[in-house]
Amino acid sequence: MNDAELARFSAAAEACEMSNAAFLAYAVDKAARDLTRTAAEIAAEREVIDELFAARRHLGRIHGLFNQAVKALNSGADVPHLDAAARIVAGAASRMEDAADALLAHRNDAAAGGAGS
Repeated sequence: MNDAELARFSAAAEACEMSNAAFLAYAVDKAARDLTRTAAEIAAEREVIDELFAARRHLGRIHGLFNQAVKALNSGADVPHLDAAARIVAGAASRMEDAADALLAHRNDAAAGGAGS
């Protein structure tokens, strides 16, 4: 556990009026009683993170393709539908950013013991 995690953990235990050891035992027992849910939450978060990294790789490849299109434009070639493609890619990048922000907000809510957990 890093210092921030320990502080969050200790604050949660204190809010429940429990020692760190008792809080940990309770939390572990609760997670162990419903392994399907616990595993599903972990798997779902991993899948979201994996998809975000995949999308990041794809956007990197698209960046390279746009550089090629600009190079072609600078040499006088016609690049039809470039504006439409740029709008679609910008929308995809915006949705990816929103998804990453939502994931971080969810993780922060869960860490703080908020409603998102």
